[in-house]
Amino acid sequence: MSDSDSARTDDDVRRPQGFDGIVARLRAAGCVFAEDEATLILEAAGDDHGTRERLVSARVAGTPLEHALGWAEFSGLRVTVGPGVFVPRRRTELLVRSARELARPGAVVLDLCCGSGAVAAALAAGGGKEAEPLEVWASDIDPNAVRSARANLGDERVLEGDLYGALPDTLRGRIDLIVVNAPYVPTEAIATMPPEARLYEAPIALDGGDDGLDVQRRVIAEASEWLAAGGRLLIETSELQAPETTALFEAAGFEAETLRDDEIDATVVSGVLR
Repeated sequence: MSDSDSARTDDDVRRPQGFDGIVARLRAAGCVFAEDEATLILEAAGDDHGTRERLVSARVAGTPLEHALGWAEFSGLRVTVGPGVFVPRRRTELLVRSARELARPGAVVLDLCCGSGAVAAALAAGGGKEAEPLEVWASDIDPNAVRSARANLGDERVLEGDLYGALPDTLRGRIDLIVVNAPYVPTEAIATMPPEARLYEAPIALDGGDDGLDVQRRVIAEASEWLAAGGRLLIETSELQAPETTALFEAAGFEAETLRDDEIDATVVSGVLR
């Protein structure tokens, strides 16, 4: 037996039964990372062939893998993501890293437009720069997103409502850090998004209005009522929109800076009230 034959045999032994068939079906459906996805599907299904077939069929039909599995990997966590809920992207990890650098021990942090609560969960798990626990709150207007966020964070500090309207008055003027991944896709651009997003994620989680900045405008305009002295507002945006987002910060009395991570194509505008 040749070395190459031995290598193939060893590889076959390591692969779960049915792995190659699942990979072939996923590839035929256009899944770029078919082997990685097959591994996760087999891990989730175990020996349950019915579950395995359900997951593969859903993925082949176009369902995002995260929605099929019920979770997404984000910032080292497995975050529950229910059907129709925005799937956290890797680029949002810049928002988490930036918040961790700014959060003092015991800081009050609000994840606004929280979706699945991925950012809040990552901050609650990782704490601030001194690894002290944070008082983390989250809110979203979408009931489906709120259900996922509560699965990730618990019920008590995940609130349902329109932006700051969801918050208890006891938080007014005492939030140290507001982190926001509001929808910022211009309405007309949604049609050009990958089908996994435009067909399977709630439009309210994507649509930012004509220029993509409608929700950001509202967030920035009302932030000063909720921030504590020296508090900061961090908003994820696109590199193209960053100058306009910065201008909105400055018009509202913030001193703003743009943070950028080219490796993950991430942009965050950070502002502190003057």
